[in-house]
Amino acid sequence: MREIRRRTRVVGAFPNGQSALILAAARLRHVASSKWGTRRYLIMNELYRQNEEALQTA
Repeated sequence: MREIRRRTRVVGAFPNGQSALILAAARLRHVASSKWGTRRYLIMNELYRQNEEALQTA
């Protein structure tokens, strides 16, 4: 988000909302394709397992 904010300040005013959306989407595509896009911050399988255990004991 910091990079999108910086690029938005550089551009100044966008001609329309679509151009701002294109800039943000391009940056998000870049992040998704880099190492940051492959990092896992939360392991969902562990949460699902704990949820199942909690439901079984309830």
